[in-house]
Amino acid sequence: MNRLSKLLLSTVAFLGTIVAQAQQDVSTSFTLAQCIEYALANSINNKNALIDQRIADAKVKETIGIGLPQINGSAGIQHNQNLRRFFSRYSTAQGFAGVNEAGDPNLNIPGVSANDVVASQNFFQLKSSGEIGLTISQLIFSGSYLVGLQASKAYKDLSVKNSVLTQEQVVEQVTKSFYVVLINKERSKLFDNNIERVDSLYRNTKALFDNGFAESVDVDRIQVALNNLKSEKERFINLNQLAIELLKFQMNYPMNQPIAIVGNMEDINIDTENQLKSEGADFKNRSEYKILEANKRLQQLNLKNQYAGALPTIAAFANIGYFSQSPEVAGLFSTKTGFSDNGTIGPDKWYGYSLFGISMEMPLFNGLQRRYKLQQEKLTLLKIENGFKSLEQGFELENKQAIANYNNSVIALKSQKENMELAGKVAKITKVKFEQGIGSNLEVIDAESSLRTAQVNYYSALFDAVLAKVDLDKANGRLLQTPNQELK
Repeated sequence: MNRLSKLLLSTVAFLGTIVAQAQQDVSTSFTLAQCIEYALANSINNKNALIDQRIADAKVKETIGIGLPQINGSAGIQHNQNLRRFFSRYSTAQGFAGVNEAGDPNLNIPGVSANDVVASQNFFQLKSSGEIGLTISQLIFSGSYLVGLQASKAYKDLSVKNSVLTQEQVVEQVTKSFYVVLINKERSKLFDNNIERVDSLYRNTKALFDNGFAESVDVDRIQVALNNLKSEKERFINLNQLAIELLKFQMNYPMNQPIAIVGNMEDINIDTENQLKSEGADFKNRSEYKILEANKRLQQLNLKNQYAGALPTIAAFANIGYFSQSPEVAGLFSTKTGFSDNGTIGPDKWYGYSLFGISMEMPLFNGLQRRYKLQQEKLTLLKIENGFKSLEQGFELENKQAIANYNNSVIALKSQKENMELAGKVAKITKVKFEQGIGSNLEVIDAESSLRTAQVNYYSALFDAVLAKVDLDKANGRLLQTPNQELK
């Protein structure tokens, strides 16, 4: 029973290892759509673009908050060690100083007449004071505020369009990197097939040599070709690893973790029979065009804000609080003495105050600043409008170049595919002739070399066609409209 338990535990552990390995393989295998999805979720540039959207949204809410009531509280205690002197006529100072309990004047300076100027103690302020208050304000009308609301929403729209442009750039980079790895994956299979075929030829030629039906130079030539092919495969594997690392980088995938792509050449559907015609394209779908439109809208609002600055700003305000004074700071917190509203001694020394009103502020003259500021904003708007013309011309040229490059790549792909098929036939026939003793060893090696060259040219043409198709989708603003990225 103990042995049976151990056997069951070992079986469960083994199955768990297999399941974990299978899950790992699934998690590190990506189709093109999955690569793009992963990149859009993890790309640093795309994350920053999304953060910019959140910043713009917060900016809108901040601007809205300007029009809501503003309430500020304040509290403070102040002690004046030496108060400012009170300058007045002697008679006036005596009147403010009053008399003591005996009826004698508090201010009595011998030899000073009533009209003489004296610098007496400050009769109107005690050394210590305290105040607690609230300031409330409410914006009633401001042209700049209304324009600011529109501008904040336009800024948010600009951040969204910038985010879309960033997504397009991520899709473009990941798509191109993915197809590099995919095509290299197919080329790696060709290397194995070529090595297997040349190795078979080598072993057959070696057998013929051992039996006296071939020369040693024939064996050596094929050995050299086989060694070169194996060396070329090693170099190709190293280069392909760099391509994989580039794909990881574009996706922001962990560089120290393995990744495998899922796909084959059948996923790349390129119509080699029909040529695209150069037609006028609607460039309003391009993200760059939409971004320029958003910038134009912002500049129009900047100009509008300059005009709105000449309108009055109306606001309501109110101040409420409590204030007290005392000969010393400690007295501010005492309730034993103090004057009440009717002039008698009372228990409370803090007295409330309040005021409210409406203010209007309107610029009347600020030199020529506003005039020339308006001129600058108008000229800036004119530059943006000129930018539309330049952008449209650039889009038109880019579209024509993309179509021409795509058509040329399709022609080259069709030609290189035919050349590869012919080279394969020639290599096959030449090998058969050599094995039958009616062909030379040099012809076989030359045919194999021509086949490898044709294969390299074909996959280079295929990659050029893939890139040309991606560039064509970008030129027509369709890069985000083809999530499966199949080239049809």
